[in-house]
Amino acid sequence: MPAESARKSVPILAVIITLLALYLTGQSAVAVGDADETAKAYKFKELPIPLPAGYNDQPMKSLRQVNPAYAHIVAWISGIGASVAINDLTGHGRANSMCLVDPRTDDVIVTHTPTAPEQDRFTPFILDPAPMPMNDTMAPTQCTPGDYNVDGRMDILVSYWGRTPILFLAKSDATTVGNSAYQRQELVPTESADGRYHGPKWNTDAVHVGDYDGDARPDIFVGNYFRDSDMLDPDGQANVEMNNSMSSAKNAGGGHVLRWYSATSGPQPTAAYVREPKAIPYEASTGWTLSASGADLDGDGLTELYIGNDFGHDYLLHNRSKPGEIRFGIATGSRSPITPKSFRLGGDSFKGMGVDFADPSSKGRFDIMVSNITSAWGLQESNFFWENNARDNADMRAQLSEGDAPFTQEAENHGLAWTGWCWDVKFGDFLNNGNLDIVQSDGFIKGERNRWNWLQELAITNDVLMSNPNMWPNMKEGDDLAGDDEVAFYAKKADGKYVNISEQLGFDVRIPSRAIATGDTTGTGALDFAVARQWGPSSFYANESPGRGNVLNLKLYQPSANAGDRSGLSGLGVPAYGATVSVTTADGRTQLSHLDGGGGHSGFRSFEVRFGLGKSTSPVKATLNWRDAGGQLRNQTIDLAPGTRSLMLTSTAQEVPTR
Repeated sequence: MPAESARKSVPILAVIITLLALYLTGQSAVAVGDADETAKAYKFKELPIPLPAGYNDQPMKSLRQVNPAYAHIVAWISGIGASVAINDLTGHGRANSMCLVDPRTDDVIVTHTPTAPEQDRFTPFILDPAPMPMNDTMAPTQCTPGDYNVDGRMDILVSYWGRTPILFLAKSDATTVGNSAYQRQELVPTESADGRYHGPKWNTDAVHVGDYDGDARPDIFVGNYFRDSDMLDPDGQANVEMNNSMSSAKNAGGGHVLRWYSATSGPQPTAAYVREPKAIPYEASTGWTLSASGADLDGDGLTELYIGNDFGHDYLLHNRSKPGEIRFGIATGSRSPITPKSFRLGGDSFKGMGVDFADPSSKGRFDIMVSNITSAWGLQESNFFWENNARDNADMRAQLSEGDAPFTQEAENHGLAWTGWCWDVKFGDFLNNGNLDIVQSDGFIKGERNRWNWLQELAITNDVLMSNPNMWPNMKEGDDLAGDDEVAFYAKKADGKYVNISEQLGFDVRIPSRAIATGDTTGTGALDFAVARQWGPSSFYANESPGRGNVLNLKLYQPSANAGDRSGLSGLGVPAYGATVSVTTADGRTQLSHLDGGGGHSGFRSFEVRFGLGKSTSPVKATLNWRDAGGQLRNQTIDLAPGTRSLMLTSTAQEVPTR
């Protein structure tokens, strides 16, 4: 009888398989057709990134040295560390300088974009941390531009595995970007009588810079992954461990908030930051942090913070600070009986590997996109698209104050649920038509031996065993996990849903990528982007899309400590960290954006607030929201014509000549 039943089932199964195949084929054809048509409006050209002389002639690594306890998972441990940023290091007013972290050499490279005009170019160089104490058990992981001593000159913050971050502060007498242009300083003060490093062994994978306490000064969130330990020391102590859960791990380095305290300018500039140990509730401060970003969600001029954690809950933190005191409260989403557990904001068990805030639906409120592992037949979670459901700022403020986060997870409805093994994510309007595109880095370990079965087995391991590295399966040189994933480029179709047009645009480079940086590097309104790759050369893509619209590109400043000084590398002022701008166009559309001080996974966009206007040449009404140096909330609406505009924000917003 069982054999007879099986024979009778064969035709039914054949029909089901045939229908499923036809469905999937049809879906694929529709998707490809949509992608082909959508991609026609875009055009990018890859240009070589200028590197220091002889850089590519030196030996290149493909793995890190690690603690002996990690030797059998060396490929896993080596899977993070590439970074890229685009900003204006020269002070000339154009975002055509770059900072790269290359794990193949563990070097921080400072260079100009290939699109920079001659007057903005300088000799590419390796940013040397000396005389700060360093050794080969430390490795850079991110470089974050910012004006950390508020003197109007762009500095660089470099974070590491194995030590606390180092500030590279631009000197007042420097006339060009170079190694000697920067004063080195510890972000976290530490004593060293013997010239060796004796500070905390932080292992940083996320940095966010914003004005948290509303004093018009940049504060810093540092998110660490592994707890303080000898993770890159081949002779290190057995003081390392892995996550103690795949869904609720709390045994990591976690988050630290550093508040700006004081600074000086000059040939030997300084910047003093103080730790704020009570800034983040303890339960949100011990996760395996891979990403962080922020925006002012409720219109009070204070930046909310989203922390993306691996192996456990992400956290949305409501800013309840005042000048001189940084405090955040946790806000979580609600869940209906049919809502999956991980689709409740703050209740997920996904991977939190990248995050960005934007207003892609032009409703005047920030949504949040988060990267996770979304590999088909691997670990198919979902990216998060947290859609903002608050009625207005007052409603958002009231709900956040009660600990409620009014967001629902809508990634699939927007066509953004599944990409691959995802990392950094950045919104940007590359056609200047008012529709935000999305660039997402992708891929993990590249090799020849597929290890998804081992990872899936690990994912169901008992939490009691998880933290012991010896219980992890081998992940060595030659092993592969999502190694062929490509950078994703999502654009809106005619129906408003997103489609990935990466292959149509020629971005199908099968080398795992980590970071995305964007910027108008030519000053022409064209948004370019760069990609940092793990164990491969980074890429720069110049935007040559032929039908770009007009754009309003705002450069927002607050007065520097040396107002009026235009010498050397000085710009117009200090970036107006966290300032938001809402624009109403002639056709009645509303767009919301903000000055992003630096956030995501390990890619950092330029300090530009951009609005695509399409074919319109009419002025727009721009409403600006910011905190002045005294902590007072300011709000002003002004008419601005398309083009690049520089605004100085004090008690009022005044347009100033753009350099």
